[in-house]
Amino acid sequence: MTRSSAAGRDLFKGMTRKKDKDPKKAAPPAILVGEHGRYQIKSGRLAGEYVARAFPKPPTKARGLIAEATGATEEAAIAALHEAIDARENRRTHERRTDTHTGVAVPSTEEYGEAIRQIALSQPQRAMLTALSLAGEEGLDDARMARLAGYKSQTSANRSFAGAGLLIADYLSLDLTTGDGSHTPEGTSLLGFRGEAASDEGTGNWVLYAELREALRASS
Repeated sequence: MTRSSAAGRDLFKGMTRKKDKDPKKAAPPAILVGEHGRYQIKSGRLAGEYVARAFPKPPTKARGLIAEATGATEEAAIAALHEAIDARENRRTHERRTDTHTGVAVPSTEEYGEAIRQIALSQPQRAMLTALSLAGEEGLDDARMARLAGYKSQTSANRSFAGAGLLIADYLSLDLTTGDGSHTPEGTSLLGFRGEAASDEGTGNWVLYAELREALRASS
């Protein structure tokens, strides 16, 4: 087997054809379904050419088109789509800025927006993030965040807040290692940072990154 033929077979690894269950119906063009990274890949022949498209991977409820590519063969279309997705991810990685408060490589507004549309945030998590996006650079203290989200305990609110960050990190395949040496819950570093405390005994307000604030405002 040549190296090119082996690479070609890898493109189809794990992919299956969808078939019509009703034998009386005219068979539509077969669609090949597979995965690449966090996306579902569908390919087939459409209007005389081979097309491969990337969509959010189930079980997400969103079904928007992420990327598309065509080719002289189905294999070529899938390969072109894989390259487009990889180039897109590499571009995003290089465009992230390093936050001076946390040392985290902050995703762009585009990345945050995609993640927010795909992940399953709870109502309290969404309430906290929305309130923080509206609070801007001043942020919110723990007590007000908990109250706005309906939590009786600030500890529960902070745990839920960190959970939202973990969901975004998991979707974007991000490392949450920080460079600030803080002891804040894992997950919060992808959402924002603590502002300056009013006193030595207190803690600063939570402030969302500007990119996340913009993404939340655009999605509301």
